[in-house]
Amino acid sequence: MRTTHSRGLQPNVLGTFDTIVMAVAGSAPAYSLAATTAVLFGAVGFAGPAALLYCAIPMLGIVLAYARLGRIDVNAGAGYSWVGRTLHPFLGFLSGWALVFAATVFMVAGSLPAGSLTLSLIDPDLADDTPLAAAVGAGWFLMMLLVVLGGARLTVRAQLVMSGVEMLILVGFVLAAVLHRGHATAFDWSWFGLDQFDGTHGFAAGALIAAFYYWGWDVTSNLSEETRNSRRTAGLAALVGVGFVFVLFEAFTVAVNVLLTAEEIRTAGPNVLAVLGQEIWPGVGGKLLVVAVVLSTVATLETTLLQVTRSLFAMGRDRTLPAALGTVHRRWNTPWVAIAAVGGAALLMFVAAAAAESVQRILSDAVAAIGLQIAFYYGLAGIAAVVAYKSLLLRSVRNLVLGGLWPLLGSGFMLWCFVESLGELSGTALTIGLGGLLIGVVPLLVYWRKGSDYYRPARLDAVRALAAAEDAGPATARSRKGARDKSYATDF
Repeated sequence: MRTTHSRGLQPNVLGTFDTIVMAVAGSAPAYSLAATTAVLFGAVGFAGPAALLYCAIPMLGIVLAYARLGRIDVNAGAGYSWVGRTLHPFLGFLSGWALVFAATVFMVAGSLPAGSLTLSLIDPDLADDTPLAAAVGAGWFLMMLLVVLGGARLTVRAQLVMSGVEMLILVGFVLAAVLHRGHATAFDWSWFGLDQFDGTHGFAAGALIAAFYYWGWDVTSNLSEETRNSRRTAGLAALVGVGFVFVLFEAFTVAVNVLLTAEEIRTAGPNVLAVLGQEIWPGVGGKLLVVAVVLSTVATLETTLLQVTRSLFAMGRDRTLPAALGTVHRRWNTPWVAIAAVGGAALLMFVAAAAAESVQRILSDAVAAIGLQIAFYYGLAGIAAVVAYKSLLLRSVRNLVLGGLWPLLGSGFMLWCFVESLGELSGTALTIGLGGLLIGVVPLLVYWRKGSDYYRPARLDAVRALAAAEDAGPATARSRKGARDKSYATDF
């Protein structure tokens, strides 16, 4: 059993409630709906609720896989460590690299709507100015960069405020949509049916986009070294978070189908929530939902920064990337070199984004490319969980279903979506998605030849790990009781 609390990051900063908030904020309900609803509608039409439903089932298998792996290996690198210690270090590195690359691309894909929507609150005509939107988005990004640099306590307190206001607005509008009398289309249960998709390619395209909706809950695993009782807390928070955002995603997608016409959805693009808000509450509703989207976008920028910087920290610590990335600030206990590196890379991408034609085109290509990366590293994590727990799977039906069949279903589904969608994506999306993975081969080979210990791993086996945890249980409990930190942001 390997723990890494003594290597720099500050333990016991986050409590149970904090971690659940992080899981919800990581999936960014308002941002995901605003950025992706029109993209999903363009891919599957009115079958958006079905795509979200049939992606949620295997996604829960991946959540279970993460929860079980987190019990036996507490590591800020999460899948990077687990896949490397169960399947192969090369696959583990590429799994971590896929997350790092996807998150870095998201810095721009997430910040641009934040900039555009912020401008729309001032003057709607300014929202279409891509260079100005990029500049304002970069401002939001830099603000979150400084918050993350300031430490996990500051980060979670900022998150509680932003996500709390966002959730109040979203839940209020769900209730208002239920009570709303006018509609453009009658509700139809067929929106949840498998027969609504245009063949397997259409289903895969919809599922890949739906995966982007849910992506981000795994930040709880990247924060495991800083979480109280993380072997239990990280997995529980991820399950609660995914369940909550699933309900929100379905409610808003159905509301969009019912209250807006197909043409309104296509024309609205990333402003679809603002249009929905105006339909529900003319004059005020649109601006309130825009505020929710801005808060959600900024909140998920924060959790994405946490994910990518903790992953880079783990890779630097293992010497699979420059060792400086594993450096922790003495005062704030944050991987400041990794934070600075991500900030520099993202700002360069902002310059490129400022020259693009439209925010909507950038979003469409970025969502598809990130979806490929997500499917790749989630799929590997599902297989890793089955391999790590293989000796325990036949001991009970519960172990077989929750530890074997469901994670394997999730893994197979993600990898199938990855392969099936290759023929459907644009050249730009494929270049970003596959090209990003191929770039990772270069540092992989360089640091493998340098002899990093990561490439000679101690195999991850659940039987040995759980036995070691039982032996260390009483001593660990005494240590935890004596060292309890009263400065948790919140807990229950």
